[in-house]
Amino acid sequence: MTDARAVLGATEIFAGLSDEVLGLLAGAASRRELPAGTLLWAQGTPRQALFVVLEGSIEISRTRAGVVEPLSIEGRGEAVGIGAFLHTSDHTTSARSLGRTSVLELPREAVRERLLGDAAAAMEVLSRVAVVMNRRLQYQSSRAVGTEKGYGSGAVRREHDLLGERDVPADALFGVQTLRAVENFPITGIPVSHFPTLVRALAMVKLAAARANARLGLLPPAIAAAIEQASQEVIDGHHHGHFVVDMVQGGAGTSTNMNANEVIANRALEILGHARGDYAACHPNNHVNLAQSTNDVYPTALRIAAILATRVLVAALEKLRGALAEKGEEFREVLKMGRTQLQDAVPMTLGQEFGAFAVTTGEDVARLRETVRLFLEVNMGGTAIGTGINADPRYPELVVEELRRVTGLDVVLAENLVEATPDTGAFVMFSGVLKRVAVKLSKMCNDLRLLSSGPRCGLNEINLPPMQPGSSIMPGKVNPVIPEVVNQVAFQVIGNDLTITLASEAGQLQLNVMEPILAFNLFQSVDMLTAAIDTLRLRCIRGITANREHCREMVDRSIGIVTAVVPALGYERASEVAKEALATGRAVRDLILEKGYLTPAQLDDLLSIEAMTKPRPLSLGDRTV
Repeated sequence: MTDARAVLGATEIFAGLSDEVLGLLAGAASRRELPAGTLLWAQGTPRQALFVVLEGSIEISRTRAGVVEPLSIEGRGEAVGIGAFLHTSDHTTSARSLGRTSVLELPREAVRERLLGDAAAAMEVLSRVAVVMNRRLQYQSSRAVGTEKGYGSGAVRREHDLLGERDVPADALFGVQTLRAVENFPITGIPVSHFPTLVRALAMVKLAAARANARLGLLPPAIAAAIEQASQEVIDGHHHGHFVVDMVQGGAGTSTNMNANEVIANRALEILGHARGDYAACHPNNHVNLAQSTNDVYPTALRIAAILATRVLVAALEKLRGALAEKGEEFREVLKMGRTQLQDAVPMTLGQEFGAFAVTTGEDVARLRETVRLFLEVNMGGTAIGTGINADPRYPELVVEELRRVTGLDVVLAENLVEATPDTGAFVMFSGVLKRVAVKLSKMCNDLRLLSSGPRCGLNEINLPPMQPGSSIMPGKVNPVIPEVVNQVAFQVIGNDLTITLASEAGQLQLNVMEPILAFNLFQSVDMLTAAIDTLRLRCIRGITANREHCREMVDRSIGIVTAVVPALGYERASEVAKEALATGRAVRDLILEKGYLTPAQLDDLLSIEAMTKPRPLSLGDRTV
């Protein structure tokens, strides 16, 4: 039997409501048992109910550009879909049970009916909903809204570090060192939370370290368990909005590491029953950062995040390769002119052109998979400079073993931790592959823009799907905006590669302090490329059509087809035909027939699609070569 009143009173959203109001809500609630995979709501459907998880877990995700992006996993005691109490607009996410799950459902209309007769109760409930939604906007979204866009409680807590005391927002999970970093580095306006994969990777490292230290008996079991739970919550997508330090910072990533330490420590304190900031019970440095340094935590997290982010990029490239291959098959019989130096060359099929795009995209997938494996080597346990100071001798192997379990990746300990700590060579190589992907994508988009140029005064061999009006002054103009945006992304990635190269070169002695700018550019490149590739596939490639008759007409008018008759006529005679065709504007075919060089049947054979677009045995007069 579920005590709905007690369950609701224990949730973040309804905590503090009077028993009378909780009773009104409980009367509208009903328990539901959900098999694995049950959809509570779908993105784009109206908000109709709030749910509280009793047992099991709910995954919240959203779909963008046809790709499902997991956002968070909500477990026991969490309320989801709370916006239903404020309005009936459509959901911007989807929610699905991960395993057998029990929830308490509060339908919007049923709650509304119970609150209609009690204005005070309605005001209490709606106030709590508004407060919690605001707090989540401030601190719990994966892509931070920014604390300046929300209204904090105004309450503070006093914390201190070696520089003195400071007031920290009471509802913040971060602490004084993070606060100083926010003040010191207003550089890009892009916080660590902008890259959820990096936040999750940091939490994975902290979780692995806590387990290793617990196995060594260096971390009390209760504190280790609390750190594990707090870290897992971050991995599941919670508290990301508390990772507020700027991606670009001095200190070799220390601010990011301390941001993670403070968030996890304060959440662990809550789990242990203590107030945030009561660091005697769980300290950011003494417990969360035990046997660690920024100099092994930060680069290890960067490597793990790069591997995880690359999976998404590779998936996007695979889908693009498939879409290009489909177009190659669709256009396999569309004859057109190939071009070199932008001049007519020899005939080919549009299918061959798109098939080549598919192959080159597949090559990029292979190169990414090869290069990203370099990130599997980590320097955990090296602490400050690779000597392992303040870490148990058994710790490096244990923490890497735990890291393998947490991440599911085949991470290995570097052979020499002193060498591995300042080494950023893997980032240079990987960025080079990202640049290769960008360059080849940009070249492909250049080709798409050329092939679709016109429609009356250009090549006009293909039609790109019209996405938006192209001019504020020229009626009817439609521009190739999708290839254009991919070009611009490519330029950014190419520039980022130079920054990464310079940052890697700037390392000195036992540490590379430039890793933050390296990380910022690397993850920006991966994210932008992934988004651009998905956009190119969904909003351009899939909708491309061919102007078949126009392509064939240009082949027939082209001087370039004379190359196909060189084996029969010889180079000199074929050159004469080409020169006359160019001078008179007459068709090559007509001139050859008029001069009696070949019969219509011979010419049809030589100018067939198969003959002009594929290798075959050559016939020179009566001889076959």
